[in-house]
Amino acid sequence: MPETPQEVLQMIQDEGIEIIDLKFVDLPGTWQHCSFYQNQIDEASFVDGVAFDGSSIRGWKAINESDMSMVPDPKTAWIDPFYKEKTLSMICSIKEPRTGEWYNRDPRSIAQKAVDYLKTTGLGDTAYFGPEAEFFLFDDVRFDQNEHEGYYHVDSIEGRWNSGREEAGGNLGYKPRYKEAYFPVAPTDTMQDIRTEMLLTMKACNVPIEKHHHEVATGGQNELGVRFNTMIQAADDLMIYKYVVKNVAKKYGKTATFMPKPLFNDNGSGMHTHQSIWSNGEPTFWSDEGYANLSQTALWYIGGILKHAPAILAFTNPSVNSYKRLVPGFEAPVNLAYSQGNRSASVRIPLSGPNPKAKRLEFRCPDATANPYIAFAVMLLAGIDGIKNQIDPGSPLDVDIYDLSPEELSKIPSTPGSLEEALEALKNDQEFLTSTGVLSSDFIENWIAYKIDAEINPMRLRPHPYEFMLYYDV
Repeated sequence: MPETPQEVLQMIQDEGIEIIDLKFVDLPGTWQHCSFYQNQIDEASFVDGVAFDGSSIRGWKAINESDMSMVPDPKTAWIDPFYKEKTLSMICSIKEPRTGEWYNRDPRSIAQKAVDYLKTTGLGDTAYFGPEAEFFLFDDVRFDQNEHEGYYHVDSIEGRWNSGREEAGGNLGYKPRYKEAYFPVAPTDTMQDIRTEMLLTMKACNVPIEKHHHEVATGGQNELGVRFNTMIQAADDLMIYKYVVKNVAKKYGKTATFMPKPLFNDNGSGMHTHQSIWSNGEPTFWSDEGYANLSQTALWYIGGILKHAPAILAFTNPSVNSYKRLVPGFEAPVNLAYSQGNRSASVRIPLSGPNPKAKRLEFRCPDATANPYIAFAVMLLAGIDGIKNQIDPGSPLDVDIYDLSPEELSKIPSTPGSLEEALEALKNDQEFLTSTGVLSSDFIENWIAYKIDAEINPMRLRPHPYEFMLYYDV
């Protein structure tokens, strides 16, 4: 695939491509795009960018300063598999056309600043990230909220709630039991072919792939495994991942959601995030003698993650729904502790054997409602703060945390119980972000205000259906 603007332009000519689709991510983490005829893209486009209206993008510009530029990254060029006409897609970062500077609210530019900051510290030159995003595939979804009603309804051929339903051709059973849908074979797993197509489609889009499987929850919970990558490329890969999953699902007459908790009383969907720092081609998290073969650098990194976790979650778990997943009893990591090979800890050290290059940590709290560019940057900055200030993560917790007594649990810090609590934590703990120059106070204030105005306050105004169960007859 092309690496330079010249190679992209040559590819456009050689393959007779007429449409170029430029994609960029908005503040909440959703792709936006605009398609251009091929003569609108030249070498200058890769430096100065292509103009668009930033005032129509959530959380960005006012209408009186709306002109912005999207600058395509030539290394992200791929043929989009979902368009009828052969279309070249590229992922963009955003520039201020007045100053030529990268826009300080552009998530991809923020991620680049975080990588640049890592290099200035001398602690490393490369950050590797590997997100594991889970999702549900439903056959039907309906929801609405207005002045006199509010409801949602989701359905799946695999839903255990359909074990007694009359179905065309007869109900054949094979509905996975609640919390028991991990790794079943066909015919219980009905989604092998669709996951395979998703995985191979991602490969065609230059995403490094590894595996796929059914996940724990009934009703069609799945996961595709992609290989780790450098931080910005890992975020790019995740955006392609979500794009491919949703569009292949639509092709099969299904709908995909990365919503953390779409089903009551079964496991939610997380995005466990593996991460490590390297320097001069060598891993910095490995030790021959440390706990779980972790270096002191890695332990301090964990200390930074655990110390700043409540503030981090304002970005890694940024929806009201996120905190319906972060509750005990559903494999969700609600306790801020670390352990090797222990999935009940919020920071897990995967058992990678005697391989220094595989040594990493896995932060298990995040979910895929996160904007990956911002989430990865914030986790990296928290880890760097831990290393610079030698933050002790305490002793590891090599037990099933869910089996601890209330007295023992009371000694372990826990994740925030709501988005409001996470935003309050961010308000009170942001120096590890702002002192680096990566995130500005303006960005954080805008993020908090956006989340309160667009999500928290609208939720406060609306009755919940379950409130009628609790209070209607009082």
